[in-house]
Amino acid sequence: MVGRLTFCLFVVASALFVCGPADAKMAFPGKDWAEAAPESQGIDSKRLAAAVRYLAENSGPDGVKELVIIRNGYMIHKGSDIDKVHGVWSLTKSFTSTVLGLLVDDGKTTLETRACEFVPAMRKTYPGVTLRHFTTMTSGYYALGDEPLGGYKHGPSVTPFKPSPKPLFAPGSTYAYWDSAMNQFGNVLTQIAGEPIEELFKRRIAEPIRMNRGKWDWGDFGKVDGIVVNGGSGNNNKHVFVCARELARFGHLFLNRGKWNGKQLISAGWIEEATKAHVSAKMPLHEFSGADGRGVYGFNWWVNGTKADGKRKWPGSPVGTYAASGYNNNDMFIIPEWNMIIVRLGLDEGKLKITDQTYGTFLEKIGGSMIDSSGKSGRGES
Repeated sequence: MVGRLTFCLFVVASALFVCGPADAKMAFPGKDWAEAAPESQGIDSKRLAAAVRYLAENSGPDGVKELVIIRNGYMIHKGSDIDKVHGVWSLTKSFTSTVLGLLVDDGKTTLETRACEFVPAMRKTYPGVTLRHFTTMTSGYYALGDEPLGGYKHGPSVTPFKPSPKPLFAPGSTYAYWDSAMNQFGNVLTQIAGEPIEELFKRRIAEPIRMNRGKWDWGDFGKVDGIVVNGGSGNNNKHVFVCARELARFGHLFLNRGKWNGKQLISAGWIEEATKAHVSAKMPLHEFSGADGRGVYGFNWWVNGTKADGKRKWPGSPVGTYAASGYNNNDMFIIPEWNMIIVRLGLDEGKLKITDQTYGTFLEKIGGSMIDSSGKSGRGES
């Protein structure tokens, strides 16, 4: 009976690709990440190298220079330029929603809180917009100056805190990936917190997980109503600036459901809610939306759900995969089924955009590099 049970457990574990060493324990970095050979963490190094090579061949000129792969808390691959600091554009949005999670945990607000309670300028035209609407890109918020600038149509305003009298749509009715809405969202969170959201994030998240303060920063718009407002979106050069090595710490916190080396920094319930789809695949898409999040958008995190076309966002990757993403091929994947974080940063989307299909194939190859207890590689091509 015991032998049969052991076999069944092995089959389930293999199917989920939780196939690292049986006694593997989650590690947490101190001043730096502990580095380990891929095989020590259940990864075939040759197949891993082939997966990395595939991504390099299907990226822009930055290739895999800023690529970091962490498994079980150990760095098993690093590119040559993982300490390069630069802006990460819309990847910033996942930092912003994390601040919302902290404020919800503290009882200072809820997802159903109306934004106009803290930013009165929204009361006349946007009285029904809630924090849930903002974090799911369904607010319909439109700022003065949001008229398209060439190909940039999704909220380019440099005055995002001045509401336009003409909303995009009724809140909750349509999906529109909209930058000025996220900047106003950042302003609302600032007013709720009573301090810059960078300061709250630094004190509650960055410092406890030991992000190197010399390797990250958060751009801002200056003072609004007496408090510095950091960019909530990542546009207009008001984004988070960070390197791949330090960003991976943020991902590792989420991988561990908000707990860092035994201390709960943000609730596991928030992590779970933030990283699952909250936008219906059947919801209408605004014509100027900067991206299509229907079926695959959480609380400013992208998830491996089913898109409006019925296809998985990252085919070949586990269903539980989710990501923070920004322009210029700045992406961080968290893959709970594999105890893994993958960060790929760059400044090269102008040369070649890494597509979901490419990332899906890359992740499938990563899955194929996993070794089960018999020492054989998992599924996937080399």
